[in-house]
Amino acid sequence: MAAQVKRAFKYRFYPPQAQAAELSRTFGCVRKVYNLALAARTQAWTQRREHVGYNATSAMLTAWKKTEELAYLNQVSSVPLQQSLRHLQTAFTNFFAKRAACPRFKSRKRSRRSAEYTASGFQFRDGELTLAKMTGPLAIVWSRPLPEGARPSTVTVS
Repeated sequence: MAAQVKRAFKYRFYPPQAQAAELSRTFGCVRKVYNLALAARTQAWTQRREHVGYNATSAMLTAWKKTEELAYLNQVSSVPLQQSLRHLQTAFTNFFAKRAACPRFKSRKRSRRSAEYTASGFQFRDGELTLAKMTGPLAIVWSRPLPEGARPSTVTVS
């Protein structure tokens, strides 16, 4: 039985102005959800000594989307928002295992603007990549083709 190896490939793309605005909105929402979940988890620990896990923060995300002030979270795909909660869970797991420092809030200026889409959040067909809630495919400059039979499992846009 052959082991399956995951490899990363990096490509440059040039989104039109409409797609760039949509991606910028997505990056902002990912940062907002990460920071809200981090604040909720930190507050629960400092006030009640209560551990809040991924499932609880995912339920909080659903509640946040229903509020009037955070209704704009519904305009972007939910896949990168859920992924940001998974990344926060991994950060806390590494912190409690003493492999990393305590997770910090993401900044507008200093943090890397990125969004990760899992297989349910994008469509890759005939060399075109279309992200969830995007009208058209991304204008990717293919400097080299993907290996034969390779199918992306996740896509990180930064």
